[in-house]
Amino acid sequence: MAARHQAEQESEEEEEQQKRKASAAGQKEQEVQKGLSFKCLRSFRHKISGDNWRRQQDPGLEAVSKEPEEKKIALELLETEQAYVNRLHLLDQVFYTELMKEAKNGKTVPEDVVKMIFSNISSIYQFHAKFFLPELQKRMENWSSHPRIGDMIQKLAPFLKMYGEYVKNFNKAVELITIWTEKSLPFQELIADIQKRKVCANLTLQHHMLEPVQRIPRYELLLKDYIQKLPPESPDRNDAEKALEMIFMVAKHSNTAIAEMERLQNLWEVYQRLGLEDDIVDPSNELIKEGPVQKISTRNNSTSEKYLFLFNNMLLYCVPKVIQVGAEFQVRLRIDMDGMKVQELNDMQFPHTFLVSGKQRTLELQARSGEEMNAWIKAFQDAIDRKEKRSESFKMVVRGLETGNPTLKTEELGCRAPQWVRDNLVTMCMRCKEPFNAIMRRRHHCRACGYVVCARCSEHKVKLQYDGNRLNRVCQECYVFLMGHVVLEDQEWKHKGILEKGAAEISGRSLLCSSLQLLDKNGKGGMRGWFVIPWDDPLVLYIYAAPQQDVRAHTSIPLLGYQVRDLPQGKAQHLFQLAQSQQVYTFLADTEELKQRWMRIMARCAAGIIHPEESEDVDSCSAAE
Repeated sequence: MAARHQAEQESEEEEEQQKRKASAAGQKEQEVQKGLSFKCLRSFRHKISGDNWRRQQDPGLEAVSKEPEEKKIALELLETEQAYVNRLHLLDQVFYTELMKEAKNGKTVPEDVVKMIFSNISSIYQFHAKFFLPELQKRMENWSSHPRIGDMIQKLAPFLKMYGEYVKNFNKAVELITIWTEKSLPFQELIADIQKRKVCANLTLQHHMLEPVQRIPRYELLLKDYIQKLPPESPDRNDAEKALEMIFMVAKHSNTAIAEMERLQNLWEVYQRLGLEDDIVDPSNELIKEGPVQKISTRNNSTSEKYLFLFNNMLLYCVPKVIQVGAEFQVRLRIDMDGMKVQELNDMQFPHTFLVSGKQRTLELQARSGEEMNAWIKAFQDAIDRKEKRSESFKMVVRGLETGNPTLKTEELGCRAPQWVRDNLVTMCMRCKEPFNAIMRRRHHCRACGYVVCARCSEHKVKLQYDGNRLNRVCQECYVFLMGHVVLEDQEWKHKGILEKGAAEISGRSLLCSSLQLLDKNGKGGMRGWFVIPWDDPLVLYIYAAPQQDVRAHTSIPLLGYQVRDLPQGKAQHLFQLAQSQQVYTFLADTEELKQRWMRIMARCAAGIIHPEESEDVDSCSAAE
């Protein structure tokens, strides 16, 4: 009997274990179906920091034992690049192409959804498949006579900035996959069918889409290792170090985009817990600290549980909701950071107490321990110090402005309407000093100080008192002063490399240069300028206001991956277009012959054919003039 009872017990335990395994497998499968979250973006940066991923990807590299160490790493770069291009081919030529085909037939999802999911993956694929990988292959084939890759990577590194758009779009793309997988059965079935193919290696679409996000940090690690293995006298050391510097900046942009997505995601989760109140939801806010505290009542000498959300510009004093439907907390009070003070209280009855004093109200709060109290006081004081420092910095900026410019006193910003600077009095942004043009840098007025600024310097909105607390566009300096929010300045965009070259210099040796007109979206008008495709940088179209006088280009258009379209001739107009995804540029040439020459050169450059016949095109600038 005892033996039978023991056998039955073991059988029950075995069944229970199998149930747990099945439940875990079901949960895992459900997680995969839901796609990837920000945890993937957080974790991959830590995983890539080591070199385990390299050994796992390329175990055969260790067999090449007699080769110089720097060549082994160069070979590793080549092999991983070949594998990466295959992954890009899967994303662009299989997933994207097949989903777009079904979308055009109206069988799965709207075409715009497919385009938003895959962002600019086509451009990334074409760049690596038609340019980066072939150039790297040539270098490795000629390694014995020309052992270097630094100069090649240095030349191509600026184009890797296109990854910024893909990284910023990644979370939205994963979200769209999850939404439409639930909404559209044909969409779900098509993705499942592709994922079953051998080329997918039992990985989901979301896992394959993560590969471009990881690629830039891997370039950085490989290049660091390559430089470490180079002999001190290597002719490639200088170029390789410069290339690493450029890759680092590209990686920095990607990491900044990921960090910003994480910040917005966390901020949105906080807003959801607060019930998404209109006067609180602001994507520019920064959550500093949150947690429970006890509020000390001065009337009956008792305490009650409260919850604090400390932001960079305000404190939200909340109470937990008894019935949590739609929101976890109810906001009882908002205290602005401006003028706030914090201090420890020596209260024998209520230990670990501190005082928060603001313009709206003063609160006596009790923490659960002395350590927790100190953490709260430090968080408050840091936020107060940052607020005061920004305000003082802005006052110094305002005091240092030229006396001829109409300005408001700092205490009047947002309280009274400013005097606007007239458009015709300025030719460049009054903040960043970049010149205005009709395409990429238009004029905007800061509604707080009245300055004429560009879009980049006025991308924030603030509620202004003189306009009934409605949101208004303001410049970055006014935003910092009015909101007390740090704006991370990226100085790199102010230095655009070849854009600094004069029109005359860059036109002297070009594939093609001439006057064209770039039409607006309605095709009714636009800017006429001097357009150049340089011989030494044939993947970019540069636009100048004048052929001789301009010392820098207004803007540039990367040509790689664009399609060149011919438009029917009407009213003696010679029109053609550059198109990629939803971005379309329409050009007007003076003659049909000039139009055809531009279309031919642009088509070659867009396809990555960077060395057309010199006899035909190198000196075409003079003929075009």
